[in-house]
Amino acid sequence: MSASRSETTDAAGPDEPGSDLLAALLDGMDAALCAFDAGGVITHWNREAERILGWSAAEAVGRHGFAGWAARTADADEVLARLMSAMDSEGRQVHEFALLRKDGGRVLLRTQSAGVRGADGKPAGVYCAFSEVHAQIDLERSIALSEALFADASWGVVLVDVDLRPTVVNTHAARALGSGRTTVLGRPLGEMVVQGVEELEAALHHVLAEGAPTGLAELWVTIRTAEGERRRCWRSGFLRLASPLAEEPVPLGVGWLFTDVTEARLAAQEADRLRFRSNQLHRAARAAAECEDAREAATTYLDFALAGFADHALVDLVAHRPGAGSPHAPSLDTADPDAAGPDAPVRLVRAAASPTGGSGPVVQSAGGGIPVRYLDGHPALRAMERIGSVRTSAPSSPPTQSPTWAAARQWPTDTVHALCTVLRSRGKSLGVVTFLRGGSRSAFERPDAVYAEDVTIRVAAALDLAGPPRDDI
Repeated sequence: MSASRSETTDAAGPDEPGSDLLAALLDGMDAALCAFDAGGVITHWNREAERILGWSAAEAVGRHGFAGWAARTADADEVLARLMSAMDSEGRQVHEFALLRKDGGRVLLRTQSAGVRGADGKPAGVYCAFSEVHAQIDLERSIALSEALFADASWGVVLVDVDLRPTVVNTHAARALGSGRTTVLGRPLGEMVVQGVEELEAALHHVLAEGAPTGLAELWVTIRTAEGERRRCWRSGFLRLASPLAEEPVPLGVGWLFTDVTEARLAAQEADRLRFRSNQLHRAARAAAECEDAREAATTYLDFALAGFADHALVDLVAHRPGAGSPHAPSLDTADPDAAGPDAPVRLVRAAASPTGGSGPVVQSAGGGIPVRYLDGHPALRAMERIGSVRTSAPSSPPTQSPTWAAARQWPTDTVHALCTVLRSRGKSLGVVTFLRGGSRSAFERPDAVYAEDVTIRVAAALDLAGPPRDDI
């Protein structure tokens, strides 16, 4: 706000120190300002008031009220009376009324007026700050929106400064970060985000340097909480915050808004996984139907099952003992460990395996297979005993134990996760299929075991048709 330079100089004296400073302060204010003496005569009128109404300080200062120039005659007395009433009351008064622009147009203003006291403490006049109503309403909406976002918004809202440290956090975001609203302020994001902080900080740096991206981003992060670590997916939007008071845009930080979409993303991933696996089983069934050899059909099922599921597959079958039945018409009853009694040891032979040094199809073992010497408690033997699936993984620490752990179980040294499923057909256990994963994959879970069982049912049916392997060793 500013007063006319001539009026300010006259009031303070042409050579009185501070008169130029007062004029500069009033002219530099962003709000429109006018002032009245005790008789209702305008004493100050700044440049923002001139911008809004079009009347210059020279045209406004010295006039009594707004009658005859900035207000309709019918309204002028009421407007001045409402403004001057602030001189005899405490605090500020807020009014809304219409004034006339110099070009003849009308503008609705919102005013805040307060009384001015003289050196003797008696009322000496009134000052009035005003702005256009729509601009004031926009400001109030912005403030209301800000307060709502940082109170009970269903989205997480975080303001991050240029050092990438949270400065304001709403309730939803604090809960998502596993902390209180005040405890996260000023802390590095890496103290709360265990994994995924690099991607998050890269997004914030990009916004500070280049501006907000056009779309939303989904970030997978692992959060450290009092209950432990949680992996979450946050759909995030970013806004660069710049100071409106600077001539050049000066970044104040980044506004980060996010919502948790973990459950939806996991459900979508599971649906995609089920769809893919169903298609693989369908393709495998059609390919196996074209195989003349039943054992080739069994390995065909495994070839299709390995895609996107495991790195290796092993097929170990219960050895057929010669002399129990005709060698020309072998009976699977002699190969069934269930029929041999609970104390009879299970003898398994390697019937087929996928290449361990690279990718390739599952290959049948030559010469009917070689015996495998599994130690007691091996997951394959446990699967035979339980007639079900067994999942196992290498110890997570120290990682150097993984090759030794795998070698002790006669698996490839890069194996970290294993899933053994028993081959069942016509109420008999024919052997075990073992699926293996390396360290780049996650551990087998219950849905993986269900899929593996679906595969082994088809493999077992094909192997049952082919007959048991012979073991003459």
